[in-house]
Amino acid sequence: MKQLIQSFKTGELGLFDVPAPLCLDNGALVQTTASLVSAGTEKMLVDFAKKSMIQKAKDRPDLVKQVIDKMKKEGVKNTLEKVFTKLDTPIPLGYSLAGKVIKVGENLSGINIGDRVACGGAGYANHAEINYIPKNLMVKIPDEVDDIDASFVTVGAIALQGVRQAAPLLGEKIAVMGLGLLGQLTVQLLKANGCKVIASDIDPSKMQLAKKLGCDEACHASELIQRANAFTGGRGVDAVIVVASTSSNQPIIDAAEISRMRGRVVLVGMVGMDVPRNVYYKKELEIKLSMAYGPGRYDSQYEEKGIDYPYDLVRFTEQRNFESFLGLIQEGKVTPKALITHYYEFDDAMSAYDLLEGKIKEKYLGIVLKYKANLYLKDHAVIKRYEKSVGLDKINVGLIGAGNFTKSVILPNLQKVDGFSLVGLCTATGVSAEGTGKKYDFKYITTNSDELFANGEINTVFITTKHNDHANKVIKAINNKKHCFVEKPLCITQEELEQIKLAYSGQSLVQVGFNRRFSPMIKKMKDQIFGQISINYRINAGVIPKDVWIQDRQIGGGRIIGEVCHFIDTCSYLIGSDVSSVFATTVSKSDQSIPDEDNVNIVLNYKNGSTAVINYYAYGDTSMLKEYIEVFGNGISMQMNDFRELVVYKKGKITKEKHANQDKGFIGEFKAFKDAINSAKNGAKPAIDFSSIYNTTLCTFKILESIKSKSLININE
Repeated sequence: MKQLIQSFKTGELGLFDVPAPLCLDNGALVQTTASLVSAGTEKMLVDFAKKSMIQKAKDRPDLVKQVIDKMKKEGVKNTLEKVFTKLDTPIPLGYSLAGKVIKVGENLSGINIGDRVACGGAGYANHAEINYIPKNLMVKIPDEVDDIDASFVTVGAIALQGVRQAAPLLGEKIAVMGLGLLGQLTVQLLKANGCKVIASDIDPSKMQLAKKLGCDEACHASELIQRANAFTGGRGVDAVIVVASTSSNQPIIDAAEISRMRGRVVLVGMVGMDVPRNVYYKKELEIKLSMAYGPGRYDSQYEEKGIDYPYDLVRFTEQRNFESFLGLIQEGKVTPKALITHYYEFDDAMSAYDLLEGKIKEKYLGIVLKYKANLYLKDHAVIKRYEKSVGLDKINVGLIGAGNFTKSVILPNLQKVDGFSLVGLCTATGVSAEGTGKKYDFKYITTNSDELFANGEINTVFITTKHNDHANKVIKAINNKKHCFVEKPLCITQEELEQIKLAYSGQSLVQVGFNRRFSPMIKKMKDQIFGQISINYRINAGVIPKDVWIQDRQIGGGRIIGEVCHFIDTCSYLIGSDVSSVFATTVSKSDQSIPDEDNVNIVLNYKNGSTAVINYYAYGDTSMLKEYIEVFGNGISMQMNDFRELVVYKKGKITKEKHANQDKGFIGEFKAFKDAINSAKNGAKPAIDFSSIYNTTLCTFKILESIKSKSLININE
């Protein structure tokens, strides 16, 4: 199928062949019939992507500071590699469409195959022939509303939410600043609410259109203060809704000037927000911001998982705003079609963006893309990028998952190791598959991981998806006799761990991404110690907010399962033994913005008599370096500081080693995995024994048990 994609790095825009998305349980696959090009939002995205690196940096000084801080910690080279990888990520365009349901998820009710639906949401309602839409981001289209009008649903909901924030009363006089798509719809919604409306813009044709569609008065922005004074008899408007788009601070200044005492100012568009305190104070004005389509926006529980807000507590959510807007079209109170200036067939979508960029010299407002019908899902499961044959004697990789970590760390480092051939790529979205598949020259791309497991050319699978997906795919790899590299953690429940242990036979290798044991500095520490040793491992981890997926116990497992496993493995490697018992305690604090278990002290007792203490803190200052290890044993003391400095104290002498960039062992772990695969047929040991992987993973579950029980927990394997 085809999808419109833009490179964030270069600004290149085009229609690309991508695999169709999977239908997840909480939504449906929708074949698009019409989608709206948002002249404001999408032009802003396109323009920003086309800026030079320096211009992008000037626009986002906050991100530049983050990059500089990261350089100080990880080194210039490592940081720049990650930055350029991030910039190279393609972005989907579009966020408002109408279409027909062609497949329904198991948890979706009330929507059936063949239903016409209107859909919204950036990243979901894309300019693509087929999209996966979560259930709270789609609504049925009334019979009286056609697909063209319904394709305005997201922009309509944005305008409607702005009006709701203004809370207009029947007969009030409201000013609307800006008469683009949002402004025109806002005027119509206010008129439907029984308000008197004065609107302003700098384009005479938009003023004329607003008057034609019912606006009581429309004027040039420079005349608004004078005209609003006459419009209200000198009393001031009851509310101002700002839907203009400008970096200027003038709209917020003018909004105060034309408001009555205790009036309301609602900001929908992107404008300067340096509020002139004096006039806002003297008039006791209320300022409100309108959050896109309404309550639910930016809430993954609502948008991704489909968990709705109670109707009696949150009357108008995103979805209910969609429904309300379509209802107003049905009643003839809002007429989106009157705002359309251009139609394009989807195959000619590039012309629409030529129009936005000024390459076509015509005035525009509403731009709608129309799509051909009757695509068949089975024809779009896999996109083959080239026909080149693959040598079956090589390590032929199928990669599942291409998130930020995979693109910035795993793939760049895997490329530096000879012997791996990238064959198949499976990602959650066609956009990611196309961009990553092209950059790393995968033979084919898909959104269905079963295609990789069934492919006879692939003998090795890399799993880098969200944590709750690891166990299932590791077992599939084992059952399909494919070697498996899975990014940590191995799994997120003890039940999954036992299932993997039961499936594992040793015929196919399983290696978890415990990269730190392959770091050159960790290896040097290992080479100098033996016998019973003690380790202090301090991690200044930084905060991960509670609403990020890794903190979701059902998806990410939390930070002890998802990240502390790294540090347990490093200690176990240095000590050369398995953990026999654990005791863990956390900081108990009233501030629950981050979980207590994100600040944890862990004592590990080992079978060979050694000990390790892991102190993992999220609430420290991030300017401090992240990882610090001290090792004591057999007359030697060592300190390792964030994989850039190693200090060894031995026989009264001190030796120091420093490096400009971190080496956390990513290249080393891939070399070790390659060597293990190549020698597996001769009975060679894996790079990490499965028994050690099992012990480390089990230990994370026992740490959580110890925290809850406040007791020492034995690791009984």
